[in-house]
Amino acid sequence: MPEQGHEPGAHLLPDGSTRFLVWAPKRHSVSLVITGTHEKTVPMQKTREGWFECVTLKAPAGTRYLFELDTDERRPDPASRSQPEGVHGPSEVVDHCAFKWGDINWKNLLLEDYIFYELHVGTFTPEGTFDAIIPHLPYLKDLGLTAVELMPVAQFPGTRNWGYDCTYIYAAQNSYGGPEGLKRLVDAMHREGLAVVLDVVYNHLGPEGNYLDSYGPYFTDRYQTPWGDAIDFDGPDSRGVRDYFISNALAWARDFHIDALRLDAIHGIFDNSSKHILKEMAEVVRSETGMYLIAESDLNDPRVVESSKDGGHGLHAQWNDDFHHALHTLLTNENTGYYMDFGHTSHLAKALREGFVYSGQHSAFRGKSHGGSTAHIDPWRMVVFSQNHDQVGNRAQGDRLTASLSPVELRLAASLVVLSPSLPLIFMGEEYAEKNPFQYFVDHGDAGLLEAVRNGRRNEFQLDGTGISIPETPDPPDPADEETFTRSRLDHSLRKGGRHSPHKEMLEFYRAVIALRGGLPALRKTPRNTVKVYELEVKKTLVMTVSHAGQRLLYLINLSRHAQSITIPAEAMGQPQPQDKQQASLLLDSSQGLKGSGKISVTIREDMEIEPSSIMIFELLT
Repeated sequence: MPEQGHEPGAHLLPDGSTRFLVWAPKRHSVSLVITGTHEKTVPMQKTREGWFECVTLKAPAGTRYLFELDTDERRPDPASRSQPEGVHGPSEVVDHCAFKWGDINWKNLLLEDYIFYELHVGTFTPEGTFDAIIPHLPYLKDLGLTAVELMPVAQFPGTRNWGYDCTYIYAAQNSYGGPEGLKRLVDAMHREGLAVVLDVVYNHLGPEGNYLDSYGPYFTDRYQTPWGDAIDFDGPDSRGVRDYFISNALAWARDFHIDALRLDAIHGIFDNSSKHILKEMAEVVRSETGMYLIAESDLNDPRVVESSKDGGHGLHAQWNDDFHHALHTLLTNENTGYYMDFGHTSHLAKALREGFVYSGQHSAFRGKSHGGSTAHIDPWRMVVFSQNHDQVGNRAQGDRLTASLSPVELRLAASLVVLSPSLPLIFMGEEYAEKNPFQYFVDHGDAGLLEAVRNGRRNEFQLDGTGISIPETPDPPDPADEETFTRSRLDHSLRKGGRHSPHKEMLEFYRAVIALRGGLPALRKTPRNTVKVYELEVKKTLVMTVSHAGQRLLYLINLSRHAQSITIPAEAMGQPQPQDKQQASLLLDSSQGLKGSGKISVTIREDMEIEPSSIMIFELLT
């Protein structure tokens, strides 16, 4: 846990002075340089374990500054709270206490009530700013969403980036509106009753503007990541590195009132110390904030969310990519790359029943056994989706499911996600069948780096994931071309179409299934052992029951493109022996759109007919 008073950066003190603290164990001397017309230099005192500190009355809020390292190198503050001139410019002192928050009565939602909406600030609106999102918040609230997840907003190079190339993890992106803009957005979200989830990147830093190595041993070649050397969380001098990231998590909660952090690609975090950095971070965050930690990982490791007493890291939840892959392959029949491990109805059945599909068995894509079982982890500790920024944007053309699926198939996907016992996530625009792609874009200032990104992106799609070349594969769009960025903006006019617009109809369907979820107590904090799934592979059909909170739900799922007759197991009906019929309320028939929604009294028979690519959900009456 970071020692009190050892949070790096510039901090305003009650007497009007400013305290600067930086960890720079590689340096013999560090000075504060206040930039501007009348430049001032203030020597910093070395305290212990590589920390340098100074207190001055000459640096009020708004002051821009650099650190001079050993008199031969000037660099921005690694813990800068603001970079108004970009990643290479001076840092800025920020008075976080000056903002007048209006969310004094806000209380974070229970995690089991989160319905996530993931958005990218730069492409959600034409303006691409924090403030431009605010007028859309009533729409998101009316849709029934409860939590808005922002893709990374920490300072990155240029003005166009997904955010995963951030290099100043404490500073809100200047082109989005900086720290004040982010606070206004968070405050407005809380006024609407929306929780705020922030995507943070603790597995690497972007290549441009990354000056951490000038200060200390932040990186190590003992481990390699897709982005190069790993962050050094377990080396001889790693205490300062660990404090840097743990303090950052606390700062988002304290200074910006963030309700949850989504930790990007934790499989790129390596730590063999006695207490894993994620476990330590979770303990500190739990003890000092009410913020949730939600992991993204491709390890299929249940320890991520298992409690500390059970040997786990103790994070609150994690994304379940296996659910996405199982659903996507059944709907699209794609089978290249990591999709080669999926494609059977049994895969989706296991994802619904247990969470991870790969829980120790052999993975053809990886060429080895993969994962651990989450059969003991409750569904509401996992986040599921049919689309997200990765699963859309990491496709060669960034095409959404709208480009390949029919409206009835899109409704099936929406129903399976939103009415899953897990926590649902919707990717921006999905709810009204946005047609524009979401493509990969960057705005680096280094021409050599841009060319490397172009080549890497091009080469990525020449192979199928196993090293086999794919013939006649079209090149992906140029990530550096501004048109790639503008092509990825949402077209909000689609959701405002006429009564019979397919986009308007899709939006109303999403609104209906989200509302339906809110009225089903069985889907709130559902225990794993109350979910039963039965599959018939030859027909690509599933029967699922959820029995919880005094309610019994029956799901009939047809993943084929043909009408099917589903024989319902007696156990699914809650009967020791098959019965000819049972009374129920039909809650949803996705094949009929909104016409199939609402409580309609029906009779459940042993054999039920179900339309192609559709789901029917019933509440069984006792």
